[in-house]
Parts: sequence; C-alpha cells; structure tokens
Amino acid sequence: MYRFEHYIFLWAILVVIPLIAVVFLLVQNWKRRKLRQFGNQAIIKRLMPNVSKSLPIVKFVLYSFAITSLLIGLANLQFGTKLEEVKREGIDLMIALDVSNSMLAEDLSPNRLERSKRAIYQLIEKLHNDRLGIIVFAGDAYVQLPITTDYSSAKLFLETIGTDIVPTQGTSIGSAINLAMESFDFENGTSKSIVVITDGENHEDDAKTAATEAAAENVTVHTIGMGSEKGGPIPIYENGAQVDFRKDNTGNTVVTKLNESMLKEIAAAGHGSYVRASNANAGLNIIMDEIDKMEKKEFGSKSFKDYEDRFQLFLIIALILIVVEYFISNRRSSKLDGVNLFETNK
Repeated sequence: MYRFEHYIFLWAILVVIPLIAVVFLLVQNWKRRKLRQFGNQAIIKRLMPNVSKSLPIVKFVLYSFAITSLLIGLANLQFGTKLEEVKREGIDLMIALDVSNSMLAEDLSPNRLERSKRAIYQLIEKLHNDRLGIIVFAGDAYVQLPITTDYSSAKLFLETIGTDIVPTQGTSIGSAINLAMESFDFENGTSKSIVVITDGENHEDDAKTAATEAAAENVTVHTIGMGSEKGGPIPIYENGAQVDFRKDNTGNTVVTKLNESMLKEIAAAGHGSYVRASNANAGLNIIMDEIDKMEKKEFGSKSFKDYEDRFQLFLIIALILIVVEYFISNRRSSKLDGVNLFETNK
C-alpha cells in the first residue's frame, strides 16, 4: 500500500514544468532574434564555432527532470508496512440521496441536489469512527459508495454525483431503503441508521412499508425534505447555460413541490426523525444529534498503521540531475573539434 502525504506538490508539477518549458522557449527565441540582429548568420557561426544548439536542450531536460523529482520528493511517497485491524466504536450510516431531475429545482440555493451534497460533505467532515455508505436513487437505486471508514473516498465519490448518474428517472424511495438494508452487515452488531435526502415526490413504490420493515430490523430511517411547499420549475441547461424549463406533455412548465407529508410518514414508520431543509440549515445536524444518541458498538477495520517515507530517493535523484546539469557546458568541447569520425586517410 502506498500514498503521497502532500498531494499538492504533485499538482504543482502540472504547473511548474509547463511554466519552465515556456520560459525556456521564450529565452531561446530571444537569443536567436538577438543573434540575427548582429548580421550574416554564416559569419556569426564561424565567429562562434563552439556554441552548441543541442546542449542547452539537454540541460533543460535534465533540469526539468530534477524539478519533477524534487516535487515528487516533497509530496513524500510513503509505503504501508503493517496492516492492522483497528478497533473502532461507532455506527453504520447509509445516506440515500435522490438524484432525480426534480432535485435540480432551485427553490433551495443553488439547487436541491447541490445543497444536499454540500450538507453531506459537512457531515463527512464531522465523522470520526462511524462507517458511511452512499446510495443514489431515482427510478431505481444504486450503491455509489459501499459502507466504509475511508472518508476521503466518500468525498471523492460525492463529487461525481449528478442527475445523469442513473439511467432511469423517477423517485423510488422504497428501493433506496431496501438497498441500504442489503448493504448493511448485520453480523457485526453495530447500530444502524438510514438517512433519506429527497424532495419526497415518490411515484415508484411503497416507501412507508420499506421503512417499517427496516425499523423491524432495528434500523432507524430518517428523512430530510429538500425543497419548498411552493416548489419551483426544473431548469434545463446546455453547455452551462439555462435554455428552458422542463414541460409536461401539454406544454406546461413542470413545478416540483416538496411532499412533506410523505416524508413525515416514512420517518414515523422508520422510528426516525423528519427535518425540512432550508438555505440556512440542511437538517443533517439535527439528524446527527439523533444518530449520536444511538449506542456505539465496537467493530474492527483493516488499515495500514505504519508508513515508511521514501522521499529521500527522489531528492537524491534530483540532486544528481542538478549536479550533472551544472557541469554540462553550453559550448561544445574543444577537444572534440578536431575529431572527424568520417575522415579517410589518403
């Protein structure tokens, strides 16, 4: 197992090396223009017989590799040397996020879906020992992130979520709850909870029954309502610009509204809480207060505990390249001027 301790230096390579290349090309172009100003190029070439065109390029390549190696060294490559089972105390939490088109409505800023994702990100920031999984659903439900303690991966997967991530549109809350139940490991004995984040426009199944069945297995189901009772139209974007609103078969603009009564029923059936999100508060803090009251149980997870630094190797490579580059002259060696490999003795 390996990792980089400071990823920012890896990103710096993508900026620094192209910048150095641009500066090198500009300097070379400036030198050529200055030489042309002196006069006839053939005469200048005879006056400067030892000037090499290839050696500056060689020096630039060595210098670029040295800088790259230095930045990789600063990123600090580390290799895991010991895999241990770490004992943690926490709960298993599955978040079911609605990604149907209605979640693009902008009655919450910037829209319902982005507001939900930001709230989940803030939730991940507050987690310590709990295990987290993410399910996305529309017409059907899919596991976006299997339950894990790897919060970095959770943030990464969260960024990829959009309304186009599922092939079938709709809102199947019951499928999401059932899939969350299938994703839990009931043998580990940890307390379990499901948080459904949706606007509540359920048209596909009986979500209340799914919540009741979850509660029968001691899994609480909380709901967070995204949207407003007044509702809002669903914008259509092309190339980042809004071009229209979604319309029904009769040509009227579709207005999507928060179905608060259904979400309250689902939460009640799942022995959980319902919270209505707003621009000021997405409701996850209130739900997390309820989750924190749940009994924490010990579970084990595999992780690398000891990492060995390997930055020294890249710093040594960078030093060697810099030394080699320093001792390479921009001029051809005078000792080689008299050597003609193609000369024939007569």
